Amino acid sequence: MTDLFEATARADREAADLLCRHLEGNEPITRRHLNNAMVQAFGGSDADGRWTQRDSFEMLEHALALHLVRQSTPPTSLAEVRSAVTLADRLPTQTVRSEEQIAWQQFSTPVDIAALAVVLANVQPDDIILEPSAGNGLLIAQCGPHEALYLNELDPARCARLASAFPHASITGHDGATLNSTLASIERPTLILINPPFARSLGRGADAYAAVRHLQAALRMLRPGGRMVAIMPDWFSTNGRMRDQFETTLRDTSVRTSLRLEKCYTKHGTSIAVRLFVIDKVPGGTFPSTIQRASVADFLDCCTVAARSEARTVTAPAPKRSVGISLFRAVKSSKPAPRTWHAPVKNEVLPVEYTSLEIPAPLLEQTGIYLPYRPSRIAFASAGEHPTALVESIAMGSIPAPIPSYVPHLPERTVTERLLSASQLETVVYAGHAWSQFLPGRSRPDKEGVGLVIAEDGNRYRKGFFLGDGTGAGKGRQVAACILDNWLAGRRRNIWVTKNEPLLEDARRDWTALGGVAADIQPINNWKIDEPITLQDGVLFVTYPTLRSMRSDHSRLRQIIEWAGGEFKGVIAFDEAHEMGGVAGGEGALGAKAGSQQGICGVQLQNHLPLARVLYASATGASEVNNLAYAVRLGLWGPETAFADRERFITDIRQGGIAAMELVARDLKAMGLYLCRALSFAGVEYDVLKHSLTPAQIEIYDTYSSAWAI
Repeated sequence: MTDLFEATARADREAADLLCRHLEGNEPITRRHLNNAMVQAFGGSDADGRWTQRDSFEMLEHALALHLVRQSTPPTSLAEVRSAVTLADRLPTQTVRSEEQIAWQQFSTPVDIAALAVVLANVQPDDIILEPSAGNGLLIAQCGPHEALYLNELDPARCARLASAFPHASITGHDGATLNSTLASIERPTLILINPPFARSLGRGADAYAAVRHLQAALRMLRPGGRMVAIMPDWFSTNGRMRDQFETTLRDTSVRTSLRLEKCYTKHGTSIAVRLFVIDKVPGGTFPSTIQRASVADFLDCCTVAARSEARTVTAPAPKRSVGISLFRAVKSSKPAPRTWHAPVKNEVLPVEYTSLEIPAPLLEQTGIYLPYRPSRIAFASAGEHPTALVESIAMGSIPAPIPSYVPHLPERTVTERLLSASQLETVVYAGHAWSQFLPGRSRPDKEGVGLVIAEDGNRYRKGFFLGDGTGAGKGRQVAACILDNWLAGRRRNIWVTKNEPLLEDARRDWTALGGVAADIQPINNWKIDEPITLQDGVLFVTYPTLRSMRSDHSRLRQIIEWAGGEFKGVIAFDEAHEMGGVAGGEGALGAKAGSQQGICGVQLQNHLPLARVLYASATGASEVNNLAYAVRLGLWGPETAFADRERFITDIRQGGIAAMELVARDLKAMGLYLCRALSFAGVEYDVLKHSLTPAQIEIYDTYSSAWAI
């Protein structure tokens, strides 16, 4: 077997060397040249099965890389790119594409685009260069003198050819979307050239946001002040529905150059348009106008090469030294030199270790009507305390939660770097514990209303979980953690419902803080109401007003249900869940009122996806009975309860007032379905400021009061 591999490698090198001789001349290179070189190197034709037409184009790209590396004068100005344009015109068009190439979008960078990218990169002799998806090395082959070169390529055959063309480079074979972890031990690059796959990711299959994942991973690796030249899909821009994704990805950078290249990939077998960006990792820059042309030669008279910023070394703070004079060292001893800091290499997905407490943890010292919060049944191995002190009411604190059995799996740094506190991790544990249970009996959605009716041929409905933390306790971070736990378990479709569109950035902030990619969360408004949602894997971001929207025979609710599918087992997170509080209707100022449409749609979403893992998050969950009327997955009414249906539950609890609501909350906590913590105000001081109304203000207030009375 080893002899076979060595024979193939020798044939590859021989074919590339034969083609290099043609590249050194000035004549056009035809398919006949390719075929003759392959027949001579492999000892037979493609008809004999010795090689394929796709292999011949791979050998041509390998020969191009060897030819360009051997050039003594790489292009350093836009005028010198014309020689690469001439070389590209001499090459044959790649008319054959393999299934693997199409699936992974493996279109190497044309030699003329690569020359333009290298010139715009403004390579410096002290640059540490990285190409995360190097392919056959065409993008990097024309770089001038530099200090170090790191090449990464997932495909083993192309990776082996890189070693032949770039003997002095450090070559790896990792997934380009994970390089900030897998290559964390190398010196951070000052220059990155990247042409990522556009439509497929390792482990995800078809992935419309693959290029963004690779770009974000590379930006994390790039040294502050460093430069990146990126070739990206045409949709990655400030226009269209991906504008939010574009601005989020490049938020802390400065885009120096923006080019749109039309039909510049025709020599490589595709007519797609691409965009080329020159990005400096320097915050505060304005976005330039995009220049659009149909050939590389047309850019040479209208582009400028932006000056490089100063790349900074990331250093750890110098250790503190005593200001006094020691008797055991020289007075003029020098300060310690700063050391380069590297992020930890590992971030594996591991089970969150905790110990279950048979005897609940003792209550802490009472302050007023509150108790300092502590997990009552869980002791985590390495989780830290919450950044700010948390409390819960005496009534809630006196009830221990049940002993959980669920063990979440999260990235290692989530725990070790205290990205989630012990209290927040407790939420992930109990949410998973609740989702492992089902409501009694079988039911199906009521055709007439928004309830469930008992039916022997119905579905089993999974229990939900209610997060009732107060403002500032990090509900968004906990919602993201629950989704991430399920994401890593293979449930890659999830739904995040919240109050309004501006909260999209908050959701992405919490998701990326735990290691996710902003592109994973996509607003439903990216798709028209009458078209299917094409998001293969990700978190669908929906607002309550959007959830209830309808047009003609189409509705957002039906669109979401069809995307999720009947066997949907992902998370439906109802953030700000009290927005559904009017589902039961009730008495208003002007008499009886019907249930709110967004509350009804929220309940119908739950009813049509029985296996979904429903998470309610609201700081006002137990304040009014209507704020629990939408929580159909908590088992508050129905079989094996004291209430036949929701109406009976609401009537009886409303008569009991706030005391009855408190009993409901305590029972839910005892079953492991509810947690409610709030920020402590210990140490907070305040002054009462009294404002005396002026006669003019009193007159204004009286006028308003008279108007309202009318």
